[in-house]
Amino acid sequence: MASGAAAQTGGAPAAVPATPPRTILAIGAHAGDMELTTGAVLLQAHQRGDRVVILHLTLGEGGNPRLSPAEYGAQKRREAEAVAADLGAEVIFGPYKDGEIPNDESARRYVAGVMRQVKPTMVLTHWKESLHKDHWITSAIVQEAVLLAALPGVQLNAPAHRGIRAVWYADNWEDATNFEPYVYVKVSDQLDAWRAAVSKYEFARGAIASFPYVDYYTALATVRGAVVYKGKAIAFAVEPEARRRVLDALP
Repeated sequence: MASGAAAQTGGAPAAVPATPPRTILAIGAHAGDMELTTGAVLLQAHQRGDRVVILHLTLGEGGNPRLSPAEYGAQKRREAEAVAADLGAEVIFGPYKDGEIPNDESARRYVAGVMRQVKPTMVLTHWKESLHKDHWITSAIVQEAVLLAALPGVQLNAPAHRGIRAVWYADNWEDATNFEPYVYVKVSDQLDAWRAAVSKYEFARGAIASFPYVDYYTALATVRGAVVYKGKAIAFAVEPEARRRVLDALP
């Protein structure tokens, strides 16, 4: 006679409960930042059934010497929408201009308001030290917005959201100062689709500046994956206080 779970289901093995879906919010200073650095992880999250949202605080419209900011901004918006569709992500465009993200309370409240609307489980963003002013300001805004989003006494556009479990910081060549990889996510199965998606950005293909963005982040995934024996992987930094494991016994 069958016993255990098989007996309870007429001989079929009991189904293993699926991991509950999460909401991942990636917040970048410019359209293209989060897709290049975390896009393969965002695609993987979408494939497992999670909701994925990308917030671009600016379009990064100042980066094309051949086009005006207005013209390039319109192009970047189209590209961002196309890339987000390929990654299975929703996209939100912030109100700021390239190079002019304000490090002030209004920006923190704006991002906190997005967090309350989106209700993320996890937030991905820039590391706190960067060559690029917009990057480190975005990181600072996100860190404080998490608190504002969680406080019921802070009056914003939606009820408080206390469900953010973690903030992870992306591995970006411009944000390398004191960046220490801590979390590694295997993305071997997503890398080809990610390359095709982010190549819809003209700048990512190296067609505006000579930096080979797609090739660089492909190589970085190879290096990060090699050191953890995971094929291709994306690495993230975390705050020092998040580097803890709480166990009831030795593993």
